[in-house]
Amino acid sequence: MSTDTAPVAGESRERPYPTRFRAGGERNRRLGRPLKLAGRVRGVDEALLDRIGRAMFERDELGARLADAIRLRGDTPERVRMDQFRRALEGGLAAVPDAPPALRAFLEELETDPAWLDRDLVEEGARVFRRLGQNAQDVLLQLSLVGGYRFGGPTDLLVATGGLTGSQTLRRLAETQKWGASLTDPLSLLPPRDGRAPGEGWRLTVHVRLMHALVNHSFEDTWDTPAWGLPINQADQASTLGLFDGVLIIGSRALGVPVSRSESQALMHLWKYVGWLMGVAPEFLVDDEWERHRIDYHVLLAQGPITEAGPQLARAVVDAQALRRYPGWPSALQPLRARYERERLLSMLTVFLGPESMREFGLPMRPPWAHGYLVGLNTLRYRVLKHLPGGRDRLARWGARRAQWLLDSYFQGDQEDVGELRA
Repeated sequence: MSTDTAPVAGESRERPYPTRFRAGGERNRRLGRPLKLAGRVRGVDEALLDRIGRAMFERDELGARLADAIRLRGDTPERVRMDQFRRALEGGLAAVPDAPPALRAFLEELETDPAWLDRDLVEEGARVFRRLGQNAQDVLLQLSLVGGYRFGGPTDLLVATGGLTGSQTLRRLAETQKWGASLTDPLSLLPPRDGRAPGEGWRLTVHVRLMHALVNHSFEDTWDTPAWGLPINQADQASTLGLFDGVLIIGSRALGVPVSRSESQALMHLWKYVGWLMGVAPEFLVDDEWERHRIDYHVLLAQGPITEAGPQLARAVVDAQALRRYPGWPSALQPLRARYERERLLSMLTVFLGPESMREFGLPMRPPWAHGYLVGLNTLRYRVLKHLPGGRDRLARWGARRAQWLLDSYFQGDQEDVGELRA
């Protein structure tokens, strides 16, 4: 059954959901209107909302079993040591001939391609992603990451883990940028096979999957599960995946980048595989852009209200612009470039998120000057230069340069990698 109305918070339901489920009420429907329009969503599917609500109590079970085995103590045969996992991450199951059962099951699944996977389409998706250049980084930071702070639950977990707040902000943003950039490299998502080391994108994605499982293991006993659902649950995993594929496409179009049907299909397939590697439930893995927008809209309706964590995280991202070191700019001019990046970020956030969200975050609004110049530049890049001889290759090289420039500004000479795993 489909309807355009949603029950109010606290209304009794036949199946158990966390109390945050649909607690955002009218605010969520208001925030979701642009997505509903751009995503061509027709009404509300109550069966899909029910599935999302139940998924808040579900986790990545394969990853959970590995995390349980890592946290075992003593010399039991079931225990997985971190050095075993690290060897497996670099060389696959063949590098750990004595792999305990949980590690063996984990790697056997992830080293085997799912039946639906089209490797050529994944590689094309990586090329499309790379050609988006800084547009992708802008959308993923502003509309996906900061936009996701408008709802409680995952934001509160980020604050509880120390991620993306205080002195950790710059490092966590750098790690997220590194992971995203790795997915654009050729053959980066190939698993280890026949003595071949895995691609960096595959390695980092699997690393992040275990990181999530370990966070779940650490917080499940103390987390307010009746209110929020499990710390990292399948509904929030689906939400995160939607922020990386469907929202990336819509946001790029809003910046003046035309995304064709074939490019959309390639991007969606790339992220479908990444989502599979991350342990997202099969029903939330889709190839069709418009089905993703439909799921995203329902995930948005399912959210609770904003909490104190949201403004804290959003302001930390804005403040982090002053902590970056901008390549090519002398020391004396670094504060000037940092001020420009902060104002650019605020300008784009004002357009992407709207006045209501800016007020909730306690962020100052700015005129839409950044969108204005980007739409003009992207019209030239993607509607003119892209179609000249060698245009696609030039865009890919530009995208790679911009990605590295951003990484350099965040890592500032430190090793480029993602967060350390702790047993």
